[in-house]
Amino acid sequence: MKSYAQALDLKDDPETVEKYKEYHRAVWPEVLESLRSIGISKMEIFLLGTHLFMYYEAPDDFVPERDFQAYTDANPRAEEWNDLMMTFQARVPEAGPDDWWAPMEKVFDLGR
Repeated sequence: MKSYAQALDLKDDPETVEKYKEYHRAVWPEVLESLRSIGISKMEIFLLGTHLFMYYEAPDDFVPERDFQAYTDANPRAEEWNDLMMTFQARVPEAGPDDWWAPMEKVFDLGR
């Protein structure tokens, strides 16, 4: 199992932030099912102001750039969720040209 961290921002609007939090208190079951179907076993998203930090775990052969977005192919509701969430989000300045959620570098691990 490998772990991943990614960063993304929300649009700088208190109403947008609250709506995003509201959606994530009741994530659509089809989204959860689709994420599990691509091998994601754990996912957490943290918020500070408008900054999002996502942590997830996936199988050793998982390649985020290749495999992550396949969850939207697994179910039309997952694609609908993804499209909806993108209306709340904004790329971080450090994101690469092909990144939405920007990958973060691991710089410390207490377990190692």
